[in-house]
Amino acid sequence: MNLMSEKKELFIGYEYRDVTIAKDFSTLIIDGYENFGWQMISASTPSQAINSITVKFKRNRAIQHKAELTKLQRNFDVTLEEIQKLEKQKTFLASIVGFTIGLIGTCFMAGAVFAIDANLTILMVVLAIPGLIGWILPYFIFNKLKLVKTKSFNLIIEKKYDEIYEISKQGNCLL
Repeated sequence: MNLMSEKKELFIGYEYRDVTIAKDFSTLIIDGYENFGWQMISASTPSQAINSITVKFKRNRAIQHKAELTKLQRNFDVTLEEIQKLEKQKTFLASIVGFTIGLIGTCFMAGAVFAIDANLTILMVVLAIPGLIGWILPYFIFNKLKLVKTKSFNLIIEKKYDEIYEISKQGNCLL
């Protein structure tokens, strides 16, 4: 009889959670979730998403301060999503501008090809020069715009990381 009561006291019910996130943020989410009572079980790369990772966690269902920890965890998740969006915005505008200039350059090159087919050599040269510029320029414009956006977003991203660390600290104090 004593052995049965010991087993009942040793029983731990777990809740489970799978989180799929970009590989760049995997260590942050593993470290952060530990502050909310989660233990990592495994990590794997999903077959359909090359640049992401799925991390499996478990947590004691009878953990103390569960409601507060869950609220903090939601705040952590929202802040992490904001950081991911800000990271993507660093290159979004630069990509759009680069692609647009490249497309315009391609249109000029197509015009140059049609001009040479029609034996209009001078028109071909006039169209080919902006076409070549339109193919070369996007690289430099992309890098410049990315640098400008990176500088402007890095301050905001650092504040978001400070929020994440503060939320994690609060969660760790509740454990």
